[in-house]
Amino acid sequence: MSSPVRRSTRSALARFAYNPDIKDEDAAETSQIPSDIEDIIPSRKRKRETTRTPIKQSPRKTVTIKTETEDSVTFSPAKDRKVRKPARQIKDEKTGEVEVHPPNDWAEVYAAVKEMRTEGAAQNAAVDTMGCERLAEEGIDPKIKRYQTLTALMLSSQTKDTTNAIAMRRLQTELPAFEEGAPVGLNLENILAVDPKLLNELIWAVGFHNNKTKYIKAAAEILRDKFDGDIPDTIEGLMSLPGVGPKMAYLCMSNAWGRTEGIGVDVHVHRITNLWGWHKTKGPEETRLALQAWLPRELWHEINWLLVGFGQTICLAVGRKCGDCDLGLKGLCKSAERSKVTLGRKTREEKIKKDEEGNVVEKTETIKFEEVAHDVPINAGGESEAVVEGTTEILVEEGLTKEEERAVMDDTAIAPGQFEKTPKRKSKR
Repeated sequence: MSSPVRRSTRSALARFAYNPDIKDEDAAETSQIPSDIEDIIPSRKRKRETTRTPIKQSPRKTVTIKTETEDSVTFSPAKDRKVRKPARQIKDEKTGEVEVHPPNDWAEVYAAVKEMRTEGAAQNAAVDTMGCERLAEEGIDPKIKRYQTLTALMLSSQTKDTTNAIAMRRLQTELPAFEEGAPVGLNLENILAVDPKLLNELIWAVGFHNNKTKYIKAAAEILRDKFDGDIPDTIEGLMSLPGVGPKMAYLCMSNAWGRTEGIGVDVHVHRITNLWGWHKTKGPEETRLALQAWLPRELWHEINWLLVGFGQTICLAVGRKCGDCDLGLKGLCKSAERSKVTLGRKTREEKIKKDEEGNVVEKTETIKFEEVAHDVPINAGGESEAVVEGTTEILVEEGLTKEEERAVMDDTAIAPGQFEKTPKRKSKR
């Protein structure tokens, strides 16, 4: 006999109600259970099992990037860097005298530049073979040789050494004699007798040739009347001549008379010493006084030759070659362009072999460079122009007669005192 079905009453279901007062082992956990019954009952939703098909990937390509590293280039930390100090005046507290102290690294800089000028990248400059002290003829009377040295200095202003050498050579070979039977060439008598127009034509390649023609003629008369036909042997006497400034006077005194009484400072010496931070001067004369205040006297004659050649080969006024300069590579020049120095360090490899005691036994240096070939255009007439240091040389094709060569020269050369005119542009209206 089946048992009767019980009737579910509200009182019977009361025992299943949630009682928050119940305390058992899970009392701590039940305090965090939310009051909604749906949160107590676990969800019975089935999780779908998804199967993913693997995606075929194309094989990876490995790319090798080559990088060049320079192990020999090391940069010292800031605390180890030398502090550059320019020439400065320091007063002695005991005596009260003011002493001029030289730049702290001048000796190292000077030695590095001298090594470059004699054995390195700055050798074989134009001043080495065509400087003013080398343009006077050899084996002539000392009096005439001194006058030629003075004339070369007067022509050198605002003129390159190569152009100045050409003008001096023309005077030494083409200046007519002052009288019949006298020698042809550059001497005081021939300058006094020459017509100013002819003299201007002979030196027209140099800068400001019109003014220099006047200066040379006027100075010749002063030398004849006041100095017995010779050049003065004092700085004051040389500077009394028209067109002769301090630089020419000190160089002439040193080269012609063999007495060095000051430094001949030109644009190269003034520009480069300011780039190095030796001083801050506004002009060559101020630079001369600043250098003479501390530079040893035995270097006064040499520094002009040293820095002029350095400025002609490495430290150019435009386009300095800091990558080829030892000063930039050694960190001795504060004005060096860092990009050029970095490139120069990468292309220069130096190997030094030392013995057990640390002495240098062998030192080899390898410099990487690229040769660049330039095409020389040749025009239809058979000649080409080669511009070298401000002068134009006409290369005439072989096989022409003398008359044809003369016609080519006459057509291409510019007459003295004339200038090439730039054609005017047509205005658009």
